[in-house]
Order: sequence, then C-alpha cells, then structure tokens
Amino acid sequence: MQKIRIAIVDDQNLFRQSLALLIKSVDDFELAAEANSAEAFLERLKTLPADIDVAIIDMDMPGGMNGIELNDILHKQYPNIKVMVLSVHMHERLITQMIDAGAVGYLAKNCDMHELIMSIRSVYIAGFYFNISVLQAIQNSGRHKFSANKTINNLPVNLTDRELQLLKLICKEYSNAEIAKELYLSVRTVEGHRNNLIQKIGCRNTAGIVLFAVKHKLFNTMF
Repeated sequence: MQKIRIAIVDDQNLFRQSLALLIKSVDDFELAAEANSAEAFLERLKTLPADIDVAIIDMDMPGGMNGIELNDILHKQYPNIKVMVLSVHMHERLITQMIDAGAVGYLAKNCDMHELIMSIRSVYIAGFYFNISVLQAIQNSGRHKFSANKTINNLPVNLTDRELQLLKLICKEYSNAEIAKELYLSVRTVEGHRNNLIQKIGCRNTAGIVLFAVKHKLFNTMF
C-alpha cells in the first residue's frame, strides 16, 4: 500500500502533537514531518529523503511567516505539495484568497476527525476537498466580482462543450482515469484538456477549477 506522506505545520504544540498521533494511527498515512513554524518547515524540506504529498498548515504562526506566506512559497518552490489549511479563521474572503493562491483544502480546526481523514484522502486522490461551508463561503465571496468582460455564456472566458464536460466531472471528484472512461478519451488527452482548462481559467490547480465553477454558479447547476 502506497502511503500518503503528510506534514503538519502548527505553532500550537499540543494541537500539532495530537494531530501527529492521529496521522500515525491511520494505515494509509505517513507522518513525514512536523514543524512549529513556517521557517522550520522550509528548512526541514531541504533534508527530507522523499517528497511530501500533503502539508496541513495553520494560518496563525506568531513571530514569523504566516500561513498565507508559507502557502505562496510552497506553491512556487514545491508545486507538488498539496496544501491544506486547518484554521480557526473561517472568513469568506480569507478562504477564497487561500484557494486562489493554490491551497486545495480549507477546514476549521474544530472539524470532525473523520472529515479530516476523508479530506486528506480526497486531496491526495482528487486534488481538492471543499465541504459545504467552504463552498458557500466561495460562492458568497464571488457575488460582486467578475461582472466585466463576460462572454455570451455569462463567463469571463469561452469554454467549449468538452471543457464544460470536463469541469463538471472534476467537480464530482472524478480522477483522470475515470474522466477518460466517462468521455471515451485517453488519460493523456484528459490530462491535456485539464491543463488547458487551468490555463484558460487562469487558476493554479484543480482546486482553482472548482473555485471558478462555484464562483460562476456552475457548481449549483451540476448537482
């Protein structure tokens, strides 16, 4: 069984250590690193023998770099690391800002243990995890944006029928292989369509595609 390599970055020792114990208790998880600051984590990354799959980071890390800054650095220097935010701050604009900046999941620190485990697996397999609270925050934050330069289909970019099909299946958390089977395409062709969609929308990853869909109310029409 290939394990999901996870890192935890949180300055609250008891919370971080408790989360580390939870990670170690799950069969398909591996605790690859833990750090009490963004700076310590970045230094730790230089010495790790293997890549991190998912980094769970806090927003508040007093006395140094915060979660926003860490997310930005990780996205630029370690693009293969999927960043999940675990925070007490659930402000709509902050959630959207972090996802816009490349985070692929955002959970409240008082979330249920089972949801956290499920979210890590979803992030690893599908590339994102957004619960109802986060989807509503994204939708609310986008109500007064994107009013200019809309196309005939009321979107800021022209999407083909194939791209809309792909977007729909991505929002349903289909993998590239599942999308290929559904649309009778090769996996390589699906990967090409996904990359083109990311470039056309101007987002950073799969989570950005879902963010776009929610902001433009495509998500509601699909489910």
